[in-house]
Amino acid sequence: MTVQDSPVGWVKDHIDRYIASGGKEGHEFQPGVHALLLTTTGRKSGEAKRTALIYQPDGDSYVIVASKGGAQSHPVWYLNLLADPNARIQVGPDEFAVRARTASAEERPRLWDLMNEVWPSYAEYQTKTDREIPVIVLDRV
Repeated sequence: MTVQDSPVGWVKDHIDRYIASGGKEGHEFQPGVHALLLTTTGRKSGEAKRTALIYQPDGDSYVIVASKGGAQSHPVWYLNLLADPNARIQVGPDEFAVRARTASAEERPRLWDLMNEVWPSYAEYQTKTDREIPVIVLDRV
């Protein structure tokens, strides 16, 4: 399967290092901050699309945030997950299928706090946009 990586230069470089090293490089994005690779199906193209995202484990699930730096629109990868929640992730050397869901109103505050512990900029991003930044739970299937 051909996968189209993020067109953003530094993200593509991060993905390239992650893949080339089998997850040894790039899994730790910064000290104490870990990244996974998310591969979605393009809602328009039907092609596999891959990006790197900060995550936190929550039990057996993985939590990510659709912040897009506080932009007014959702990131494309989140729109792809809304269209087709079946995706793949790579966490370090491990690759597996997941099913994505947006955190419920009841669980979002706890998960939002969990993600802000590792990446405090999310709170700043929220002040830049009128949209509620989605928190996404990835469950292994």
